[in-house]
Amino acid sequence: MNTAPPDTSAPTVLVERRGRLGVVTLNRPPAINALDLAMVRIAQAALDGWAADDWVSTVLVTGAGDRGLCAGGDLQGMYRSARDGTDESVEFWREEYRLDHAIATYPKPVVALMDGIVLGGGVGVSAHASHRVVTERTSVGMPETRIGFVPDVGGPWLLSRAPGELGTHLALTASNADGSDTIALGMADVLVPSERLPELETALETEAPDDVLARLSVAPPASALLARRAWVDEAYAGDDVLAIVARLRSSDVDEARAAADEIEARSPTAVTMTLAALRRAASLPDLRAALDQDLAVSTHLLGVPDMAEGIRAQVIDKDRSPRWDPATLADVDPSPWAHLLA
Repeated sequence: MNTAPPDTSAPTVLVERRGRLGVVTLNRPPAINALDLAMVRIAQAALDGWAADDWVSTVLVTGAGDRGLCAGGDLQGMYRSARDGTDESVEFWREEYRLDHAIATYPKPVVALMDGIVLGGGVGVSAHASHRVVTERTSVGMPETRIGFVPDVGGPWLLSRAPGELGTHLALTASNADGSDTIALGMADVLVPSERLPELETALETEAPDDVLARLSVAPPASALLARRAWVDEAYAGDDVLAIVARLRSSDVDEARAAADEIEARSPTAVTMTLAALRRAASLPDLRAALDQDLAVSTHLLGVPDMAEGIRAQVIDKDRSPRWDPATLADVDPSPWAHLLA
């Protein structure tokens, strides 16, 4: 058995060129490649360099290890910022969102391999790409309401554009979507079996992404999430979280009543802000405006008790028993942040 400590000297992002392909590999497998500021800066520098490099025709974003592309952002840094009142996280978010926007507007095709776990910040570096690939192992989520936070990295922009209210359901409950669900949500394009990913990467060194994906992708299974749309659309209509929970609670669908339980277990402040963020994102003109909204909301949340408490309960102490303040949806006062989402 290998008892050696992990190699902390290894680069946290691997940048390489293979033929005509520029490859950005997030390289923190023990943390499921969770992003920190240094990683964001390395990836941004690579994209900036390749944009004008005629030898690079396609960019690939992938993750090291076999657990997933990226489990999100720097929760330890967010906790320190919230606890100590510093701007550490604001700096991280500003540069992270810049990277997300660069991927969305890149002048060359960007292929993102959304294999395995893709959460929070992992969605930011993948779901805005021009070619988004899921597999049978994909599990995509925006789990922010579990930690007293609100979906960011353009998540409200993406989820507000999903069919009906499916995006609202995922955001408020902090549920995950498999590969078929992610395609149904409009957050991915094709499903490629995981066993074909090595072949896909090799082919991208010399071939155009459209040709490679047409050859290696398969028809996705039916989306279980899409099959729930009738009760989801009915329950999640409108701008009132209390009304949404009441409709879910009174539904004769077991999954709907379970969704009410999930929402009421999340941070009441985060749930209320998330719904407002989704509704406003739906009317914003572009992703840049949506990311600006995300930065304003994220920065505000640094001063709200629930974010530090949620991270403490999930990541620091791991007691999974957050003490939300306020404790119920009915007690949330939106007046301190309503101007951010007006």
